[in-house]
Amino acid sequence: MAVAEVASTLKYLEDRWDDAVAATLDEPELLRYRSNLLGSDLRITNFAGGNTSSKIRETDPLTGEAVEVIWVKGSGGDLGGIKRGGFATLYLNKLLAFEAQYRGVEFEDEVVALYPLAAFRANPVAASIDTPLHGFLPFPHVDHLHPDWGIALAAAANGKEKMAEFNREFNHKLVWIPWQRPGFELAMMMKRAVVENPGCDGIVLGGHGLFTWGQTQRECYLNTITVIDQLGQFINTHAIKVGSAMFGGQTVEVREDRHAVATAILPYLRGCLGAHRRSIASYSDAEDVLGFVNSKLAQNMAYLGTSCPDHFIRTKIRPMFVPWNPQANSTDNGVAALKQQISESLHTYRAEYAEYYKKHAVADSPAMRDPSPSVVLIPGIGMFSFGKNKTEARIVGEFYTNAIHVMEGASALGYGSTEIKSGDDMPQAGPAAPSSAFSVCSNYVALPPLEAFRIEYWLLEEAKIRRQPPEKELSRKIALVVGGGSGIGREVARIAAERGAHVMVADRDTAGAERVAGELKKIAHPEFAGWTGVDICDRATIRKALEATIAAFGGIDLLINTAAIFPSSPDGVVSDAMWTTTLDVNVKANYLLADEAEKIFKDQDLDGAVVLTSSANAVVSKRGSEAYDVSKAALSHLVRELAISLAPKVRVNGISPATVVKGSTMFPRDRVRASLTKYNIAFDDSMSDDELRNLLAKFYAKRTLTHQPIEPVDCAEAILFLAGEKTRCTSGHLIPVDGGLPEAFLR
Repeated sequence: MAVAEVASTLKYLEDRWDDAVAATLDEPELLRYRSNLLGSDLRITNFAGGNTSSKIRETDPLTGEAVEVIWVKGSGGDLGGIKRGGFATLYLNKLLAFEAQYRGVEFEDEVVALYPLAAFRANPVAASIDTPLHGFLPFPHVDHLHPDWGIALAAAANGKEKMAEFNREFNHKLVWIPWQRPGFELAMMMKRAVVENPGCDGIVLGGHGLFTWGQTQRECYLNTITVIDQLGQFINTHAIKVGSAMFGGQTVEVREDRHAVATAILPYLRGCLGAHRRSIASYSDAEDVLGFVNSKLAQNMAYLGTSCPDHFIRTKIRPMFVPWNPQANSTDNGVAALKQQISESLHTYRAEYAEYYKKHAVADSPAMRDPSPSVVLIPGIGMFSFGKNKTEARIVGEFYTNAIHVMEGASALGYGSTEIKSGDDMPQAGPAAPSSAFSVCSNYVALPPLEAFRIEYWLLEEAKIRRQPPEKELSRKIALVVGGGSGIGREVARIAAERGAHVMVADRDTAGAERVAGELKKIAHPEFAGWTGVDICDRATIRKALEATIAAFGGIDLLINTAAIFPSSPDGVVSDAMWTTTLDVNVKANYLLADEAEKIFKDQDLDGAVVLTSSANAVVSKRGSEAYDVSKAALSHLVRELAISLAPKVRVNGISPATVVKGSTMFPRDRVRASLTKYNIAFDDSMSDDELRNLLAKFYAKRTLTHQPIEPVDCAEAILFLAGEKTRCTSGHLIPVDGGLPEAFLR
């Protein structure tokens, strides 16, 4: 079929191939280009899912002879962003020679240890477990993808029958292979299938995914997007007939206040799931998600679990479905009842997960992992997904959304047909698992628990996990940095982000908060930082800042406040109103922050930390700064009071810095000029603000033992030391950050 003809048959996907770009690329770069195009559309493949390959003629650096080398996506890579260096490269003849060493399915993992021995040019990129699936197919270019439409067919109880119907309608010759865990045995099955079905143009792996190929990079790409698009046309034609009857129809109404309810229960949910290891949350109330969780069959279908291994690795054996009645009336919008149901559902989920592990574990299985779910479904509200960071949490949710699409497609393929029940003959059944091992609901066939376990606790998957880099010091922690728009707060936010924390920057200066959040997104990841406005003297805005943090990340672990004011006036007189404002901002506001955060800390029931910013002035008396000094003395004692009231889960500490001039909003130009004049320090009015601040900072430094100006980063390091695990036994303490100020020595 000509290129123009292919493009005209596409209804949902786009042909993104650019001949002008392709003409400038060599074969490895064409593979990279093809892979990036396929990975750029999540309808084609999931994040980090699927793999691509090309068999390319190369010059052997040892012999100088031309040899055929297979380039295949490396283990754990993502097609959408993969670079040339992300592909494993192996001598094809050596890979094919492994067949002679193969001792059968019980020993197939032995072959994986041979892959490094076949590496071309000593390429260290780990070869995917799917490498032989590509290598033993007699085609130059191969794609293995997990499109929702493709898996829907592969996971349908009548999938093989519907594949034959699809072949007739769209003039294809797809071949069906029953379920088999990815590996060398599956490669042998695929090799035989191609030999036994000459002229076939693709393979449907039962319960798994899709293989397509081509003689050129361009042909392979076109074949892949054409088959996927036509599968979409085929399945959507069936889905239209189902209409509102999908998943048995809607039995629950969507809550109009679902976002408020989600925010209200997220800290509790995160805390419950974090009993073994805390995580970051993501929430979705997408239309397709709500359509599933509100349906009659949602609980039964969710319990079956996912089908495709690509989904299962991310979403675990199954999600946790919370059988809550969102229409129940109560004074708190049902939040208390929902929390109780979450607790009961989680108890059941963990018990069933432990039983699942106990039933299927063998002598060399890895130890049981966290038995908590990574996906939680709540009728009327939506889906909550969890991961070690925000990106992973979002992706976990996207994978389960893919699973919903698969269940929807498989259900549509069975609509109007004779109902197939568990125990009937399944096209997914084969040497790996009999029909009796598969469960079905509404024509959707899930992965058998034993096969799911063999993937989840596969030693090869365990090895992949261990290859991941160690997590950073503040990974999985959520920090709300109040006063983060400048000065010390900005440095706290920056360093926390560098150390792996998810950071919400809060400030009365919303432009400053947004600017700092933008800086953090470049340091860490765009999804790991956010910003919000706050007036720390106003409980309502404090609540909104906390709610923004919960909505973004799921809760709060670290509350840090660096915001304060220093009262000043042109005549040096501090009015009664300024006294009141100073005490409100520097003392009462810190109490309000801690008091509002306490409710979240209690809901989470996880270890947390609060760090407040006092001052050396709390113990050093000065003329003219009475209001500020008294407020900081009160704040220092508030640290001790809060340490008692928030114990034992939450530690409360503080720092007592000497004057920090650099980057401080408390030192506008007029105040700096006044101070320089007061201390008889010469300056020129043409100097910049920073130059004037440096003069004053050097003067203050001379009064300390170290003669070092106190900078925001010095205070930030002390704050994060107190917020971190290295001080897990420290509470009610204040660390001086004053360069060694004898006047502030403890008395």
